[in-house]
Amino acid sequence: MEQKLQNRRWDDSLFVAERGAVLTAWPTGVGVDLADAFAFHRKIPESKRAHGKLSSGYEQGRIYLQPRAGVALLSEHLVLLAKLELEGLADFLPTTIDSYTRQNRYEEAQKGIEESKLAGRSLLNGFPAVNYGVANCRKIVEAMSVPVQVRHGTPDARLLAEITLAAGFGDFEGGGISYNIPYARDIPLEVSLNHWQYVDRLCGVYAENEIIVNREMFGPLTGTLVPPCVSHAVGIIEALLAAEQGVKSITIGYWQGGNLIQDTAALRTLARLGRRYLDEAGFADVLLTTVFHQWMGGFPQNESRAMGVIAWGAASAALGGANKVIVKTPHEALGVPSAEANIAGLLCTRQVMSMLEGQPLPPMEALQEEEAVIEREVDEIITGVRELGEGDLARGVVRSFEAGVLDIPFAPSRWTRGDIIPVRDQKGAIRILRFGGLPLSEESRNFHHIRIKQRGESEKREPSFRMVIDDIYAIGKGRLVGKPR
Repeated sequence: MEQKLQNRRWDDSLFVAERGAVLTAWPTGVGVDLADAFAFHRKIPESKRAHGKLSSGYEQGRIYLQPRAGVALLSEHLVLLAKLELEGLADFLPTTIDSYTRQNRYEEAQKGIEESKLAGRSLLNGFPAVNYGVANCRKIVEAMSVPVQVRHGTPDARLLAEITLAAGFGDFEGGGISYNIPYARDIPLEVSLNHWQYVDRLCGVYAENEIIVNREMFGPLTGTLVPPCVSHAVGIIEALLAAEQGVKSITIGYWQGGNLIQDTAALRTLARLGRRYLDEAGFADVLLTTVFHQWMGGFPQNESRAMGVIAWGAASAALGGANKVIVKTPHEALGVPSAEANIAGLLCTRQVMSMLEGQPLPPMEALQEEEAVIEREVDEIITGVRELGEGDLARGVVRSFEAGVLDIPFAPSRWTRGDIIPVRDQKGAIRILRFGGLPLSEESRNFHHIRIKQRGESEKREPSFRMVIDDIYAIGKGRLVGKPR
């Protein structure tokens, strides 16, 4: 199948042929009509259009806030989003999709809706948009006053994209790498990349009809000690693949690592590198923005301690100059957060970021060094991917994961080697203990070796996987670095 995968814009005949099969995968797909969808989008006020809002925010230097939320019943979902907008002052709203829909198991999602009705509460961990169809999903767009994004985790999001975009959603998250390798075990990359080329081509069709859908790439990946060079390379590659299919608005993401200098450097380099790679590929007309995800690992169970993690993430986002922040809640360690917990996280983040307005980090050697290291490593990885692809980026991705040139730590997928072992250095920045097949130069490798060695000496122990485990659980226990007590 690899020989069929190419980083080339789909022609109309290929797209139309596949579209017929996609829309008949579940009865609600029959209700998708592109002409009707275009007409509906054109009536949506500018204040509710994600691309326009991101563009104006980018020009003004504003940082937008967005929570995560989604429940099974439409009526409850509308109430939840309204509270987040009115009481939490969210700039963007989510519609987080349930796990059954993410796996294209629509019959089980339908059963979840019916059981939720009987129980009087959500028994799904998100909103089953495919089952509700275009007309019902439009009620979400119509009821809110700000843009609403589709968030999920779906290797095959073709029907989900068809229905939600036709319903008026103008912001759709995911990619063929970031919504496969961290989420699924057995799905080949050739398959997920092909499915996401379809999603991006669909967005390209909307763009050709003057409706710009923002496409956000999922930066955290596994959310477990992912080095910036790895997440940056994946996000930039997904952005290039999307732009090839005609996407005109792209957001690439990064997650809170915990070290302020590294997180600031990562956000700054993500914006610069993403812009450079898009421009060099001939996509200067694509709007590029960045999104910062607050801590994605284990949270402290104590609510006050958890709020401290959220506030620290808010500071990192402000100092790094992100364009949008995905906000967490003080109940992350306790289960599915309530609306009130989401509101608390939003207001805490807003307070910290407002206080930091106009307070940039001054130039400092440590920050400049971190930026230079990240930029060099990302270039080395993407160069390796391009070389393996022999001129075709999509094929390069598949071959790179096979060879370990691209790799993601702690991922469930059997299509990644999992040879990278990350660990924190003495100051909490994420470094690489074992490189696997990453095509990093001797200079880059030595930088990591030295930083990790310094930590080992300070803790009087040899750097090992025990140190990695300590780091994974450290924040949940009230620290950043998993030092022995």
